[in-house]
Formats: sequence, structure tokens, C-alpha cells
Amino acid sequence: MVQLGWGRWYSLKELDLATNGFCEDSKIGEGGYGVVFKGFLPDGSVVAVKNLLNNTGQAEKEFRVEVEAIGKVRHKNLVRLLGYCAESCYRMLVYEYVDNGNLEDWLHGFSSQTQAFPWEARMKIALGTAKALTYLHEALEPKVVHRDIKASNILVEGDWNAKISDFGLAKLLGSEKSHVTTRVMGTFGYVAPEYASTGLLNERSDVYSFGVLLMELITGRDPVDYSRPPGEVNLVDWLKVMVANRHSEDVADPRLQVKPTPRILKKALLVAIRCVDPDSLRRPKMGHVVHMLEADELPYRQEKAQSEKRSTFGNSPHHHQAPTKPAPLSRRADGKENEVNGGDKHAIYKQNWKKYEV
Repeated sequence: MVQLGWGRWYSLKELDLATNGFCEDSKIGEGGYGVVFKGFLPDGSVVAVKNLLNNTGQAEKEFRVEVEAIGKVRHKNLVRLLGYCAESCYRMLVYEYVDNGNLEDWLHGFSSQTQAFPWEARMKIALGTAKALTYLHEALEPKVVHRDIKASNILVEGDWNAKISDFGLAKLLGSEKSHVTTRVMGTFGYVAPEYASTGLLNERSDVYSFGVLLMELITGRDPVDYSRPPGEVNLVDWLKVMVANRHSEDVADPRLQVKPTPRILKKALLVAIRCVDPDSLRRPKMGHVVHMLEADELPYRQEKAQSEKRSTFGNSPHHHQAPTKPAPLSRRADGKENEVNGGDKHAIYKQNWKKYEV
């Protein structure tokens, strides 16, 4: 056994025994990055062993360096990497085992047909996912862009705590391979539109993918579903039309036993719509997404013209100062909302969200 500062190195023999020879009965998942097996170690612990694909010819030293970087990342909403195996042509990662399935299964698989998936649980998963992405984007140096946020990569614990899997693997296997993997996996519904024109994915692409994921949680629909009528095949396009036409009350997942209040539903919808803005520069950072999900007030849309005016006019006394974003809201004793620093919040909201009033 070789202990590392963050985990350990596993021999191929150890993992072969743990997974019963990587037999079909031990297989619990398969995706673009590799095949995942459930394993039982001699000490009784249960692990998930990912046998990586697309690693032919990768130098062992390069692999170890990249894995070391992934292994030192720690967050309660990220699946923990316990160690790795690099022998001959084999490259494997050993993760903690999360025993309550993934979000894909809860929304569209067997669990969705047999067990309740309440609104509160969905929003807890959304918030946990947003916090993990905030950590990857804003707390690490260099930052980590996931590049493949989708329901099947969000694992779920028994208390509805979300854990993102496969972070760092795009870089581990090479950026070109990660782009190909995205296409092969058929996750077009999650991929930001600028990817089609530039071929590049960055943290703003993760924000777009999160917005699609949030729409999935709200509606219970797949990002792309060709079994639906033509106007409903693409989840993002359909939801924008429904919200713009003030039919938001009809978009919540019909399987929800208890529907969210109109205000709570509105907040979730507006956050999702901001995240999938076609202009990547107008999408919020994930830290702001966390704030919007946790806040009581409704999110607002920041107009692009505001930033343009600031950069053009600056603080010149000869020009009007660019409008600032709405002040936070407080509650009066009579229950009505007050602007802390004055201003008409409702007028700003109507101006910026006329298309998306819910």
C-alpha cells in the first residue's frame, strides 16, 4: 500500500479482487469517460472504481500529476477521489461510493416511477450543485471547469445532498477528447450555444449547463425529448416560451405531490433563464447563482447597456451615471417590501423582465 498526502495508490490486483474481476454484475455505470464498477475492499469499505477510456499512450507521470491535482480538491458537494491505479496501459480512479443513485435516475429512471421526489429535495440538489461549481470556478487556482454538467453526473446521497462526479476528467484526458466525449454522450441539450461556433468550453459553459439542469429539476423533462410535440422538443426553448406567455404555473413537474408556491417557482425559473442566456457574458457567475437561490427576493436581469454606459462615460460629470442594480429588499412590519436604498424595484423588474414575467 502506498499512501499519498490526499489518498492512496491501488494496485491492479487489489481492484481486480474488489470488483470480482471487473465482472458485469459489478458494473454500475458507463459513460464517455469510462466504465464504473462497485468494489468491496478488504477493510469492508465500498468504493466506485472508474476504468478510464481514451487513455492509450498517456504517460504515467503525466497521469499522476493530473490525478494529484484532482485528489487534493475537497468539497462536500464533490465526489471524493480516494486514489488511483496506473499499471501498464490501465488507468483507474477510485472514488467514494454514493449509494442513492444519480439525478438522471431520480428524474427520468426507475426511481422516478417508484419514489417521491419533492420540490424541497430538488432545490437542495440544485443549491448543492451550484455551491460545488462555485468552488471549482472561484475558489481554486487554477480554476476547474467541469465541461460536462448533466443529470447523470450529479450523484445523490440519502439526505438529498448532491455530489458532482467526473470533475477534472476533461483536463485529465485532454481537452480535445473531452469535446468529443460531449458529442458522443449526446448531451447536446446541456451544451452552451457558443460551443457550436467556437468549439471552446469554459466556466460560462458550466453556468449554461447548470441552467438546463435547473430547468430539468423544475419540470421533470429531459433537455431534449423527441417524443414530444415539435415545439416542446428542446426544454430551454419551450420553457422560455411558456414563461414569456405567462404560463409558468403549467411548467412544474406534474409528478410533484406538493407544488411550489408561485413566488418560489418564479424565482427558480428566473435563475434558470438567466443561466441559459444566449450571450455568455450576461450569464451570472456561479457564486451569484448561489446567492440568488438562497435569497428571498426575486432575481433581476442586469441589462447589458448598463455596463456599456459605465465603460463609455465613466464618472464624467457631463454625463448621467449608469443605473445601478436594484438595492436589496427588506420587509416592513406590515409585510410589504421596502427598498433599502430607495428606488422602484417593481418598475425595474417590469422593464428588465417584461418578456419573462411569470
